[in-house]
Amino acid sequence: MAESLSAPALLEHALRRWFPGEIAVVSSFGTESAVMLHMVAQVNPATPILFLDTGKLFGETLRYRDQLVDHLGLRDVRALRPDPDDLAEADADGALWARGPDACCHHRKVVPLERGLTGFAAWINGRKRHHGGLRQGLSSVEVVDGRVKLNPLAGWGRAEIERYFEAHALPRHPLEADGFASVGCMPCSDRVAPGEDARAGRWRGREKTECGIHRAPHNLRREAAGQSLG
Repeated sequence: MAESLSAPALLEHALRRWFPGEIAVVSSFGTESAVMLHMVAQVNPATPILFLDTGKLFGETLRYRDQLVDHLGLRDVRALRPDPDDLAEADADGALWARGPDACCHHRKVVPLERGLTGFAAWINGRKRHHGGLRQGLSSVEVVDGRVKLNPLAGWGRAEIERYFEAHALPRHPLEADGFASVGCMPCSDRVAPGEDARAGRWRGREKTECGIHRAPHNLRREAAGQSLG
């Protein structure tokens, strides 16, 4: 059943029926984030929104977060930050991103998210197949480490994203107009040239394409999803 639902319907079921009080949204407040956050706010603006504040973000992203929170009326946005003692040991000079980007993401994203998800049975994120790479075969429902993970916009392309922004007059990330199609941490995000994939500017020049918070899932088959989330 879950795989056959539209994105708004999947969110409605997840927030009100399947996991009330036990689900959170993980959002980067990036260039496409307003779509998912708007849908969630229509169902329950008090849904916990987990935001990974790595200490390496663009100032524009932090200001955009504040703008969207106010615009959408989000009431429970939680900033997840790296542990200062952990960083003092692992990244004392703040340049771990250059020496070991995987390790940097681990300390600044993976560990804080693991801590922030404690107590939640499920979480929602905004990954989409059109991002390419490991996301091409993305399903709407996954199970990772015993926790349900929902990707309501998995099948959405750029055209659908654009139509939704326009239909609901949603604010845009300010860096989008400056050529950034996907925005993460400042040292590891670059502008994207015409014709490049949306995420081509992330970790440019490296084989790395993911930060590590999205681990390999045990995908739920359509029948299993229908049985467990019907």
